[in-house]
Amino acid sequence: MPPSLPRLLLLALALTALGACRTIVPPNFRPPENPTNTIDIARKTLDDASPCCGSFADLSYQDMLPWQPQRFELSKDSPVANLNGDRSYFLAFRLPQGAHLPYTIAMKSELNGRWLSSSYLFAPTVVLLDDAFQPLHSEDIQLCEYIGWTSETTGAFGKFKVVDDNARYLVVYSSAKQQKSQTYWEQSPTTFSAEAPVKMNPAGSFKIAHGPDGVLYVGMQNDTYKKAINNAVCSKAQQGNGVISTIREVVTTDLLRTDDTKKDKEKGS
Repeated sequence: MPPSLPRLLLLALALTALGACRTIVPPNFRPPENPTNTIDIARKTLDDASPCCGSFADLSYQDMLPWQPQRFELSKDSPVANLNGDRSYFLAFRLPQGAHLPYTIAMKSELNGRWLSSSYLFAPTVVLLDDAFQPLHSEDIQLCEYIGWTSETTGAFGKFKVVDDNARYLVVYSSAKQQKSQTYWEQSPTTFSAEAPVKMNPAGSFKIAHGPDGVLYVGMQNDTYKKAINNAVCSKAQQGNGVISTIREVVTTDLLRTDDTKKDKEKGS
């Protein structure tokens, strides 16, 4: 008895589905179509935005600096300031007057992007202001990478110490210099080539670009952030002279024939 029409249709659909499965590449293994597209779009969005403020006195300081780092998202929905010719999303805080000087403000920037090779970081610039909104100190914060066991202890960390008792306000934004810079990133996973079939290309250390937006944690430094900052990697380690050379510098023995002073004493005795 010949198979019925419904059975033939079901069989055809099953064969089509099986064939399609063989050509599907899982999302995490698909190469990025344009590695620079994301950051370029973010930069254009910032350039097209209308600044709300042109001076530090124009900003709102309703929020108190958190007593421990809290998450803030700087995006196209955030206000934009034009400070000293630098256009940037920003955060503004009142500083706690009860804090004992000096105290440390900790920060952490999270990678913005799906692919590490095309991700970027929001790199902060901090400005301390007095009660008349006049700058006391400005600094581009160096970010250092730390990979912890949890998302809380993973990211690009930085810190800033407040030592001036005239400081009343804090502004966090990203200067033009910061946005053009990079952060050293040691833990680089495997990258994927755009060739077909997909090929894994092991990559070494590289630098993460800075971008105009992203997630930034800001607040008084706690023990978790202090540990992460103290153990973070800020730059590539200097290359040594090799194991034998290092041993010679640390341990002086006759086996390595480096104890010339001792030999000279023995000859003269």
